[in-house]
Amino acid sequence: MNSPKLLTILLFFSILSPVFSQNPGTEPYTFGEELNFEVSYGWFNLADAKMQIGKKPQEHDERPHYKIDVYGKTKGAATIFGKVNDNWGTYLDMESKLPSQSYRHIEEGNYRKHELVHFDQRENKALMQLFDKENKNLKEEKEFDLPGQVQDIVSGFYYLRTLDLRNLEEGEQIIIRGFFDKEIYNIKLIYEGSEKLETELGEKDTYIFSPQIPKNKLFRGEFPVKVWVTKDQNKIPVKIKANLFLGSLNLDIKSAKGLRYN
Repeated sequence: MNSPKLLTILLFFSILSPVFSQNPGTEPYTFGEELNFEVSYGWFNLADAKMQIGKKPQEHDERPHYKIDVYGKTKGAATIFGKVNDNWGTYLDMESKLPSQSYRHIEEGNYRKHELVHFDQRENKALMQLFDKENKNLKEEKEFDLPGQVQDIVSGFYYLRTLDLRNLEEGEQIIIRGFFDKEIYNIKLIYEGSEKLETELGEKDTYIFSPQIPKNKLFRGEFPVKVWVTKDQNKIPVKIKANLFLGSLNLDIKSAKGLRYN
């Protein structure tokens, strides 16, 4: 089992939720929010993951933004397979709920990747910059045409939390469009109903969603990943399960701090 790659995939799915009619008003997150997760495979605890919003607005292009970071780090025996220390982030425009810039700092074993993406949401352009292993010198720069306004991996989740999920019908589906790793991605998400779930935060009523995943050698079945999102005003993910060809990988919430709604 390649734990670094699995962790990256789980972090990817941890920030996917369905798109339905928008719920106007105050967004369900705020400055200083912090969500902490544990990644496990069977009885083995592989890694810790964290989703964190900065404590105050950040000026970017003369507009106020949320600075949001997602961290993933292997621990214990999992480091035998290769150490992971990843940071994905975004500057999310507080008004438009669109990203102005995203970044990835990937450390997985001996592999390193440092990437910045600058979004021009008005002109539908994205400028990607890749830096060397030390994150000092620019080694590649490329501009991409976008098919319209897009989200990045991190910004997408926080934007989608502002949407109204209350009138979902089982089997309802939607396509999410975003820009990631030099490509436009379109992921179909299926609403599978609701479930009362026991978590470290207590018993939670949740929505269940499954993203459709192309056939591959890692996952088992067409809809191998399930995401549980709370039905309360915060709409946070509390569990993710990925069915692999051998066993399953789980991401479970351990703590939540700085939530807008108690």
